[in-house]
This record gives sequence, C-alpha cells and structure tokens, in this order.
Amino acid sequence: MRRPIPSTQALACFEASARHESYTRAAQELALTQSAVSRQVIALEEFVGVALFRRTRHGVSLTPAGALYAKKVRGWLQGLERDTLDLMSHQGQGGTVNLAAVPTFATRWLMPRLPLLARQHPDITVHIEVQTRPFLFADTVHDAALYAGTPEQVGNWPGVQVLKLMDEDVVPVCSPTVLGKAAARDLGRAWQPVAPEVLARLPLLQQSTRPYGWQQWFQSVGVDAPRALDGPRYELFSMLAVAASHGLGVALIPPMLVEAELARGELVVACAQPLRGERSYYLVTPNGTPAPALGLFSAWLSEMAAQQT
Repeated sequence: MRRPIPSTQALACFEASARHESYTRAAQELALTQSAVSRQVIALEEFVGVALFRRTRHGVSLTPAGALYAKKVRGWLQGLERDTLDLMSHQGQGGTVNLAAVPTFATRWLMPRLPLLARQHPDITVHIEVQTRPFLFADTVHDAALYAGTPEQVGNWPGVQVLKLMDEDVVPVCSPTVLGKAAARDLGRAWQPVAPEVLARLPLLQQSTRPYGWQQWFQSVGVDAPRALDGPRYELFSMLAVAASHGLGVALIPPMLVEAELARGELVVACAQPLRGERSYYLVTPNGTPAPALGLFSAWLSEMAAQQT
C-alpha cells in the first residue's frame, strides 16, 4: 500500500511559499516559474484535502491549518537536508549526534572536550543547538539533550531515559584584584582565599535564575550576611564569569564552567566552601535502543563526567 506522503517537490514549494507568503519569491528561491510553484501547491492542497492558503487579489496568506503544517514541513525538510549532508560527508561511515544543550555547559565544558571525542571516534560528528527546557523528541530532530535541572524535572520528562552526569556544585570566584583588596595583604598573596565573613562585605554578583544562591551559601557556612540578596543579576553562568573576571564582584559558579579562567589566573576561588546546587546535569535520550553513534557518544560523555568528579 502506498504511503500517503506528498512529493518532496510539492512540499518544498509549499514551504518556500509559506515562508515568503509569496509564490513569486518562492519561485525565485527555488529557480522555478511562478506557475510551477502554484501548480505544486494546488496539487498538495488536493492531496491533503485542506486549503493551505487564502488567495486574494493582493497575493496569498496562510490559513491556520497551513501555518501549522508549514511549521512541521519546515522541520522535516531541514532534517532531511541535514541527514542527507551527513550521509554524503561520512560516505556511510560513522554517524552524527544532534544534541540539544544548555548553552553555558555546552560551550564551557563540553566543547573544550570535543577534540578528545574526535580523536577517539573520528567518524562521529556532534551538532549542537541551544535548548533549555524539556521537549518531546518526536517533535524535533534532536537525538539527545544535555539538560540542567532537578530530579523532579527530569522525572517528569515523558518518554525518555536519563543519565546523570554530575551535580552542580558552586564556589565563590572572583578576580584576584577583588580578593587582593578584601584584606590587608601584599600582591603576592592576593590569590589566597578569604574567610566567609570577608565575602559578606564584598560586592556580590547574583544569578537571576538562582536568586537565593548567595543567601543559601552564607547560611551553609553559618555567616550572617544582610546583603546576600543585593547586587546586579545576570541570567547565565557565562555572564557571571565575565563580570567576575572584570572585577565587578564575587560570583557563585561551578568550577568546571570556569576552568579556562582559573587556569589563566583571571579568576580565583575566593573561599573553598562549595554549595551543592539543587540542579544536576543530565544526558537525556528517547526511550529505546540508541543509534550506534549516540551509544558511543553517551559512553564517552559518561567517561568524561566521571573524570570531573
């Protein structure tokens, strides 16, 4: 029995017409005539039995059904193009992993380690897109997700299996200049940590997604800090890292996300008292047997995470 799937040409003409809301511009993009694009769209409407465009003297506009269908067709065509390019580039060898990831963890922890993956598995290519919230894998082209969240959040993610990579422990970090001014000391000792009581008097950099982070940290070390909620707020750890390295104050950041700054001496640990965060980092994959490339990537990622702890 033939599957009820329209031709790729008809879908491409429809997607371009929907994106531009113009047969003329779709025809220019696809190097076709306007009449050819129009015929393909009409044939598609007859195939699905649904009007996808409203036609007026001024042009065309999507119907509600057409707008919804265009979004799905666009994702399918993009996935087909990506898979075709991957097949061509790998000549049937190895594979790809389409990864959704929280941005700071991807850029500051995963990507510096990808050369190790390339040496160990040269035939695997990892594509990374930013995604911070749970999603349905069936609605995307993603093979896996690097997710930062609580056990409750990943537990409520339907249709997935979860591999915990590491906890999100944070420590106070700042510029050596800020630490050098925190107490009377010569410049040669500016890198040495200070007591929690000293940090309570320094400018504190807040994270907007964790507004009580400093308050929780001071409570964990038994220090009264009336200004624990004060200070400028930044959304991402990467923003906090830049602000702290430029001497704006002290930030609570997982050391694994500022390895480069710590190694270069742009940041130092202000007080060696970690705070266990509410969140952890997970590799989330759809239920079922993973593709070979994803299986190898998962095993490699688990090994890298084990070295971190």
